[in-house]
Amino acid sequence: MATYAIGDIQGCFDELQNLLERINFNQTDTLWLCGDLVNRGPKSLQTLRFLKQLSEQSQAVTVLGNHDLHLLAVHFNPTRKKNNDTLDSILAAPDRDELMDWLRHQPLLHTDSTLGFTMVHAGIPPDWSIPTAQGLAHEVESILRSTSAPVFFENMYGNKPKKWNSELQGWERLRVITNYLTRMRFCTTQGELEFASKGGLETQPKGFLPWYQHPHRKTDDQKIIFGHWAALEGRTDTDNTYALDTGCVWGSTLTALRLDDLTYYHTPSLQTPSL
Repeated sequence: MATYAIGDIQGCFDELQNLLERINFNQTDTLWLCGDLVNRGPKSLQTLRFLKQLSEQSQAVTVLGNHDLHLLAVHFNPTRKKNNDTLDSILAAPDRDELMDWLRHQPLLHTDSTLGFTMVHAGIPPDWSIPTAQGLAHEVESILRSTSAPVFFENMYGNKPKKWNSELQGWERLRVITNYLTRMRFCTTQGELEFASKGGLETQPKGFLPWYQHPHRKTDDQKIIFGHWAALEGRTDTDNTYALDTGCVWGSTLTALRLDDLTYYHTPSLQTPSL
């Protein structure tokens, strides 16, 4: 009986199966998925169906990533679809509505006090505690699970506000919460976001740090699992932070971390680097 956290799959279903074989995944084990289950890889539909089934068997927990939210936005409004999206198989699937209903009921943040880990797709800003992040995530989750979901997705896109303020209301409040949890890489100590730099630490803009490297970060004593940032290549050099997006869809590897003893497992990508 083991728990494994797995980085961004992005439709790389064959690699997921290879990784599960490598770790000897069985019916007593549980998967934690860091989000970005779909898009850019070739088998997003198979990935969603498989993970939905595992979730319904209480063998998988996933948090939503920015690509998962984008899929939901396209589901509600097809004009949101981008040229490089690989979502057509899902959108044409007979079980599309069922899959989308399952997806929008997944959380943005998952924490397990027994295991001592919290999982989020992108990160938690330095001035938020875990309880604060949980509460704010719930605000977005409640909208996603309601009849207001289509309106949320019409207002989700955008880079502003760039900084959290507890007095924010409406769509601006929900947008910045979503951006922190699903899109953040670099930020200031006060949590001001920067979206232009998407590479590794060599692209760090002046005045900004990776969210997890800020001194006096309120979660620095908490074990946090995240994905989203493939350019880190799985390295943070920061205690209690575990970066699991190792760029499978870009031709690198898919990574799993066994939470019980912090053992890493990798399987090589079957994708071409230019995908």
